[in-house]
Parts: sequence; C-alpha cells; structure tokens
Amino acid sequence: MSSQTQSAPTSKTRSAFTITAIILAVIVIAFFLFSNLYADVLWYSQTGYLEVLTTQWIATAVMFMIGFVAMAVPVGVSLLIAFRARPIYAKLNAQLEGYQQVVEPLRKLAMVGIPVLLGIFGGVSSASAWPVALQWLNRSSFGQTDPQFGLDISFYFYELPMYHSIVGFASAVLIISFLGALATSYLYGALSVHGREVRISRSARVQLAITAGVFFALQALSIWLDQYTTLYSASQGFLQTGASYTEANATIPGRAILAGIAAIVAILFIVTAIIGRWRLPMIGTALLLISGLVVGNLYPWIVQRFQVDPNARSYESEYIDRSIQATRDAYGVSDVDEVPYSATTDAEPGALRADAATTANIRILDPAIAPAAFAQLEQFKQYYQFGSHLDVDRYDIDGETQDTVIAVRELNQSGLGESQSWYNNAVVYTHGYGVVAAFGNQRAADGQPVFLESGIPSTGDLGEYEPRVYFGEDSPEYSIVGAPEGSDDIELDYPSGGEDSDQNATTTFEGDGGPVLDNIFKKLVYAVKFQSEQIFLASDVTDESQILYDREPLDRVAKVAPYLTLDSDVYPAIVDGRIVWIVDGYTTGANYPYSQVEQLSSAIADTYTPAPQFALDDINYIRNSVKATVDAYDGSVNLYAWDDEDPVLQTWNKIFPNTLLPQSDMTVDLLDHVRYPADLFKVQREILGSYHVTDAGSFYSSDDQWISPEDPVSDTGSLQPPYYLTMQVPGTDDPAFTLYSTFIPRGTADASRSVLTGYLTANSDAGPDYGKLTLLTLPKQDTIPGPGQVQNSFNTDTIVANQLALLQQGDTEVKLGNLLTLPVGGGLLYVQPVYVQSTSGTQYPLLRKVLVSFGDEIAFEDTLDEALDTLFGGDSGAEAGDGEVPVTPDVPVDPDAPVDPDAPVVTPGDNAALDSALADYKSALADRNAAYADNDLVAAAEADQRMVDAIERAIAATE
Repeated sequence: MSSQTQSAPTSKTRSAFTITAIILAVIVIAFFLFSNLYADVLWYSQTGYLEVLTTQWIATAVMFMIGFVAMAVPVGVSLLIAFRARPIYAKLNAQLEGYQQVVEPLRKLAMVGIPVLLGIFGGVSSASAWPVALQWLNRSSFGQTDPQFGLDISFYFYELPMYHSIVGFASAVLIISFLGALATSYLYGALSVHGREVRISRSARVQLAITAGVFFALQALSIWLDQYTTLYSASQGFLQTGASYTEANATIPGRAILAGIAAIVAILFIVTAIIGRWRLPMIGTALLLISGLVVGNLYPWIVQRFQVDPNARSYESEYIDRSIQATRDAYGVSDVDEVPYSATTDAEPGALRADAATTANIRILDPAIAPAAFAQLEQFKQYYQFGSHLDVDRYDIDGETQDTVIAVRELNQSGLGESQSWYNNAVVYTHGYGVVAAFGNQRAADGQPVFLESGIPSTGDLGEYEPRVYFGEDSPEYSIVGAPEGSDDIELDYPSGGEDSDQNATTTFEGDGGPVLDNIFKKLVYAVKFQSEQIFLASDVTDESQILYDREPLDRVAKVAPYLTLDSDVYPAIVDGRIVWIVDGYTTGANYPYSQVEQLSSAIADTYTPAPQFALDDINYIRNSVKATVDAYDGSVNLYAWDDEDPVLQTWNKIFPNTLLPQSDMTVDLLDHVRYPADLFKVQREILGSYHVTDAGSFYSSDDQWISPEDPVSDTGSLQPPYYLTMQVPGTDDPAFTLYSTFIPRGTADASRSVLTGYLTANSDAGPDYGKLTLLTLPKQDTIPGPGQVQNSFNTDTIVANQLALLQQGDTEVKLGNLLTLPVGGGLLYVQPVYVQSTSGTQYPLLRKVLVSFGDEIAFEDTLDEALDTLFGGDSGAEAGDGEVPVTPDVPVDPDAPVDPDAPVVTPGDNAALDSALADYKSALADRNAAYADNDLVAAAEADQRMVDAIERAIAATE
C-alpha cells in the first residue's frame, strides 16, 4: 500500500475531528449566550417586567435590521452599479491587471460579503440608538418654547437627536458607497489617472456625481440643524451654555448661509452628472470650505472680539436673562421661596422658646460615626454587618415624630472565614435579619445610642414587621432558597441564643423572589450563568427552589427602569409591616435650551459621595419623577410616578406602558417615609450658587456667587453634605422633615471667606409643601460665621482645647461629629457632637460632649440641653432631646478648693424651687472650676459664695 493511500484516511479523520470540534465549540458558545438571554427572560418574567426586556429586544432588533439594510443595500447597489457599468474593453496598466487577477476570483464573494459586513457594523451602530428612536416615536410636548426659534422644548429632546442620527448615519453610508464605487471604477478602468489627466466614464461620472450631490444635500441639512444645537452648546460669549449675542446674530445666520451654499453645491454635482463638467462643483466645494472658515469661524470671532467684548454687559443682557430663566426651570428651582433672614448674633436667654420643636429634634447622633457603635452593640455575629453610613428617617413614636438613625442588619459571608463553602454561601447563609434604629436626638448616660428598635429577634417601637432581608445593598451574588413542603428548614434565620450562643433558628423562604429551578434545563442555565456545577448537582436544589440574584435595590430598579438615573443614597424603611428600600429615580436630559450644563457625578460629590475620576454624565435638566420601592424580603419592585407631569417620564411611560403605578397607589405609611432626594438637592444647591441671582447685570458681574462650604470635619477638601433634620424653617408655619445646606461666598483659596450668605432647605414631608425650596438670604453687610469659621473657633478655644486634651489622654481619641447649622433663635445655631473612642481593644465611639455656637459665643457641655442653657445665659427657653442625661463637671475639681462638708446630696424632682437651686449650684460649680483653671481666685471666691447660697436654698426647699 502506498503512503498516499495511507495518508488519505488520516487526513479525512483529522478533517472530521476538526469539523466536529468547531461544531461543538459553536454549540457551547451559543449555549452560553442563550443561557444569559434565557436567564434574563426568567428574571424579568418573575419580577413582572418582562415587557421592559421584550421592548428593548424588539427595538434593538428592529433598529439593527434598519441599520443593516440602510448600510448594506446602498453599498451593495453602489458596488453593483459600478461593476456593471465598467467599460468592457478598458485598457489597463499592468499593476491594475494584477489587482484584477487577485480580486476577480473573490469578486462575487466580495460583492456580497463587503455590504453584509458593513451592514452588520451599521446595524450594531443603529441598534444602540433604540432609545433615541423610541423617544422620537413617543415624544411628549413640554408645553414650553425656546426664546430663539419658538420651538417646543421637545424638539431639542426628541426630534433634533433623531434627525442628527439619521443624517449622520446616512452621511456615513454615502461616504462608504462613494468610496466603494470609486475603488470599483478605478479597478475596472472606468476611472483612470494619467499624470494630471483624469479620465472617467459617463456611467461612473453619473454615479459618483449623484452620490456626491446627495451627500452635500445631507450636509446642507446637517448644517441647518446645527443652528438649533447652539441653544444647548457652549457659547463663545459670557454664557456657559446657549446662544449668546454672537451665536444669535452671527453663528446662526452664518450656518443658514452655509446650508444654502451646501445645497447649491449639491445641485452643481447633479448638474455635473448631466453635463459632465466637474469644474463647477469643485469650485462650489472650495467656496463652501472657504465660507465655512469665514462665515462659520472668522465672522463670529470678529463680532465677539470687536463688538461684544467691549460692551458685553449690555449686549449679553438679554441672553443672560434667557439662561437664568431656562436654568432655573430645567433644574426645578424657579419657584424657590427667598426669605430675607437678618440673623442675630446675640445669645439672649430664652431665645429658643419659639423654636422648641426644632430644638427638641436636633440630631446629635452622627450617621457617619454611629456605624461602629451599631456594629459593636447590635451586630451579634460575625456574619452580619451594617453599612458604612447609616440613614436618617423619621417615625411616629408615641404620637410624636422622631428623627431616627436606621440601619439594616445585612449578611456578611466573608465573616464566616474558613466556614465558607458553596453550600453555606448559597443555601444556608441566605439573608440578613432586622433593622436597628436609634433616636437621633438622644444618647445614653454612657454615650451609647438609645435604640428604639434593636435585638434579635427585633423588638422596639417600630411594631411587627417581616425582619428577613434577602435583598439589600450587601446581599450575596446569589442564593438558592425554598424547599418542598414538609422539608426541614436549612436556612439560618438568626442566632436564637444570643451573641454568645451557637444555637440558631432556621427558616425556609416562602415568598416569590426569584426564578424557580423547576426543571433540569433551568438548573443547567444557571449553572452556566454563575459558573457553578453545584447548582446543577446539589440535592438541596429541588424543583421548588428559587434562585435569588441581582439583589441590590439599585440594580433591580435600574433593570426594570433603564431610562432612570438613580439617586446614590438608597435607604430602608418599615412600611406596612415590611422592610422596603426606597429609591429615588430621575429623568434627565442634556438638550434643554439655554440651561447650564452640570456633570451630575461631580455635582453630587461630597464627604459621603466620592468624586469620579472622569465625569461623563452631563445634564442640564433633571426631575425626581419616580419613587421606587424594593421589598427586602421578596425583592418585588414597584415604580411610582411621583411627577406625572414630567414630559420625559410621560414619553417613557408610552414606551414601557403598564410599568408605572400612579402616586395615588402609594400607601399612607409609604408616604410617611419619602424624602426629598439628596442628589437632586445637591445639584440644585450647585445651580443656586450662581442662579439665585436673577438680575442679568449682577449675574454678569459675578458679584454675588456662592458655593457650598467644605466639610469642616473632613481633611479631603470635599464639600459638606446636606443633612436631614426636623425643623421649622423661618417663613414656614409648621416643623417638617427637612434637608438643608449652607452657602458661603465663592472665591479662590486665598480669597475665600467662610461667612454665611445663604441657607437652603427642602421640605421632605409628603403633601402640598413637599419639595418646597426655601432660601434664607443673609444680609451682605453682616458677618455671620460659616461652618469653617465655627469649626476653627471650636478648635482654637482654650477651654474647649483643654477639655478635648483631657478626653484624648491615654488610649482614647476624639472624633468630631457632623457640624449642624440650624436657623433658630433669630440667628444661626451650630451643634457638633463630640465622640470618644478607644484606640486599642474594643473600639467604638461614645458620645461624651456637645459643642454649640451662636454668634461669637461657644459652649461645651456633656449634653446638648446643658450646652444650650449655658450658651443662652442659663436658660435657652427650650429642651433638647438629651435633657434627662445626667451630667458631670467639665473640668476636674481642684482638690485644694474648699468644699462644704454639709452640702446635701439632692436629686431633681417636681420641686421647682429645688430644681432652680440645683441649676444655680451646677452653674456656680462650673464657674468655680473654670476660675481655678484660670488661677482666678477672686472669681473662684465669688463662685463659692453662689454655691453656698444655692445650697441654702436647696435645703430650704427640701424642708
């Protein structure tokens, strides 16, 4: 047998093996892709939002086909026409003949393959534009027109982007078609170049000239549309965004002229197709290029430089007015209620009497420092955790609204250490348990938080609720839950014996939280998706099992409402007996005429929200249009149309009908826990830093620009975050849960001044006043210290510094809490809690002192109530929430100081005379201690006499 005969079967075997391997590889890849798609179908179907997925898929597929056809057909036709119109007996040089010999065997494949390949690219490009197309098809009117062209704002949001997309895509198709026809004509001799002489056949001339003519017609349309983009683009003049004088009087007319020239050039190319003379369109093209430089660039520069700049204030005034009005409308600050606030700096006795409700709710528990205390006191087991920043909400406790700091006890599987396994992670440790909430305005005698809801199982003032947390901000990637009826519970529920016990309660998930793994195929799909064969093989994964994934509230809302921009601060609440996560959703845009553009992620950056390295989320329109909830037990998502008058939301509601619930479906309990979203507020305060000025002249002069102050307790230079507090804002009738921030003058680092210029609040209580913005404007001639100045006063005050040094002795450190600013007593009150924490062993912060400031006065006491009394001449006129906490002297008593051995030991009671005497004794004692610390023996003697008088009155009161 010859070697050739032997090699033939071997070659066939190798070929068969190769083909088989390729087929298997394709099948595996296809199954991986299918698994992800099918898993999406199962997930969306289980959540009840399958229509959202199918709408996206259908829109993407339709747009892909449109793009594919729109690219492949013109390119294919152009190549075909160029080939069929080639000269039959063209004389070619040797080089072209060589090219033909190479191309000709592949010509038929290329004539089909090139258009198909380009069509795929075109389809992918157009598929990504499905939101633009669907918004255009379902557009809703804004009911407002722009001041330049008189067009409805919806034109800039929906129509203009669609027209630009069509023109841009069509231009790309024509360029590729032109280049394809040009190459084909050259390859087959319809176009030849001999030195300076260019010869072209009639058919090639007609094809190329018509293609060029249509291209220039499209450019005429594109240039015409560019007139409208000036209304939301950067300006050459003073304005940051929008058409100023130069754009309105030079750029826009110039673009109209250029569009006309481009249209003429298009006509000249059509004429060339008929008469065969290329000179006219070439001259027209050159004229278009020169006109673009002169009319499009040079002329506007001349107008700006020599006409506008010397008289900018008067020339730009009209356009500044446009920008002010548009920006305030687009960011929802046009109705801000400005209230002049002539803040006093004199701390008079009884000054807080009219602000008793605000004073009683002053929050002294810092949600950024409290997590360590929550973890130490309420975590119980290493497999639980709390967030790094807690949330502030309010609850009705015994008929009174109490500001609370609340956290969810979530699962932390990394805390299992070596006990981690697939079985434990996926099947046993599946959920967190309960919430922990503390009074925001109280502390225990030892400085710990006063919990109103705590423990495992949860007990407290929040009533009965479902405590299990399967869906949260730190939930595992996936868990497999559920079991056949009658099966043993295997999910760990909570440590039933307490922190020091290994006894555990178990449970079985009974909700509808994820796709059911009721057949082998679904198990295989999810085994592939999560790359875990255990999902397919484990005996505890039964036909009744559900797989829970995509469990973070933000992720779930983002998937069912892909058109929303979500607030970064998701917060939990007990609503109708369930733990729910409340998520604020925004509709945004970047095409609002004359509205200033902001980078969203940069505008919301502060101490709690880090700034991005690269901000790519420009907006100039925002509305808090949706309130979403995610149930912590079963993950169900509800989307409520909070602002149903928002035209952007109306458009998306047409695209995804039946996904939004009306606001009227929100329960009373849920409405009690909605808040004004922090990210929106931060964007609005950024805008109002400049746009609180409504006079064009003053705005141009920039003589009253504001900025939010840096956080005085942060060393990162980040802005101070806004804070939630229950307060009665001056100019309002009742206390409300309020979000606030302060303003100081904008300036460079060398020229900045931390004095208050404004105080912005937003009402967060659902009702007619929800979202009402109130801006307290302080007189420019007065100097009210801002947060930076107050913090500096705290840090440099001798008495405070000495007290802090005493607190920081040994193995302890001092942590300064958030510096709150409250408009009470006719002025501005600053409150800062002071925590002490061990630097070794068990470490968690305890609230030991409170710093307060009003005007130039400072007080530093054990409790806020005592500090306010000290600050306001012995009687603030109102009681703080920590008034019942016993206090200790600020400074150790001098051991050599005389002490009356007959002084009685007395306690506060219902005896008014006794209470007054005790208060005087405490005040005199503090004065005596301070006198000895300053070595002022005269003042110490005077204080001693006041103490003796107070003791005598106390004895008399008890007789």
